[in-house]
Amino acid sequence: MREINTEEIKNTVARLCEEANLFLPDQMQELIALAAEKEESPLCKSVLKDICENADCARELNVPICQDTGMAVIFIEIGQEVHFTGGDLYEAINKGVEKGYVEGKLRLSVVADPLKRVNTNTNTPAIIHTSIVKGDKVHITAAPKGFGSENMSGMKMFTPSASEEDIISYIVSVADRAGSNPCPPITVGVGIGGDFEYAAFLAKKALCRDFRIRNSDPLYREMEEKALEGINALGIGAQGFGGTQTCLYVNIEQFPTHIAGLPVAVNIGCHVTRHKEAII
Repeated sequence: MREINTEEIKNTVARLCEEANLFLPDQMQELIALAAEKEESPLCKSVLKDICENADCARELNVPICQDTGMAVIFIEIGQEVHFTGGDLYEAINKGVEKGYVEGKLRLSVVADPLKRVNTNTNTPAIIHTSIVKGDKVHITAAPKGFGSENMSGMKMFTPSASEEDIISYIVSVADRAGSNPCPPITVGVGIGGDFEYAAFLAKKALCRDFRIRNSDPLYREMEEKALEGINALGIGAQGFGGTQTCLYVNIEQFPTHIAGLPVAVNIGCHVTRHKEAII
């Protein structure tokens, strides 16, 4: 049994929250630069280049890539041979989020109640997804999620008779309805299967998956490609100015489901789809 003090969890979460908001992953910036090369619209090509320059400036000036530094989403995979000492794990995670956001001078965007709307001034509580895995390590991923894109997401409970084409059409329709609101070029995570809430979890997980890792199942891999083509054919373009590069990638995650259902969740991300991870 390996012991890990929750103070280390707190400090790691704090660092990840801050770094995720300051530094766009290199592969994401490379993908945006590639989209600029492919873009047929001179205006959108210029916008995509500006987006890359913005990321460079954020890195150099040590400031957030986007003013919406998001609600903290924390994925934590805990090795079953780990024992935490020093206090409550979830409390440590939330203390880490608070430390990262307050000391990092990131925007505090969380309200304590969805209707009363009073700011917590700590950007907590975080959304925490916990899973138990083999081994004695702890894998933490911090994924700050802005709500300009989150608000454009969608969920539909299909019947089992729905075809792959029906699902692809729905994914494209969510992006079409979103238009320029999520600050395209967008990223799209799709969850298929499970039940109502698990499909949404799968979509969030898919959104954070490295776009270079395609779905291992040929059926879903082809659906990712077709959905991407369909969204880019909408002509929304970077920041909604009309172009050929509306979406950077579509990632699908699937899970077994009930014989009577076919849940599909679509989680939209903006061009600042941020995440940072660490293994303790």
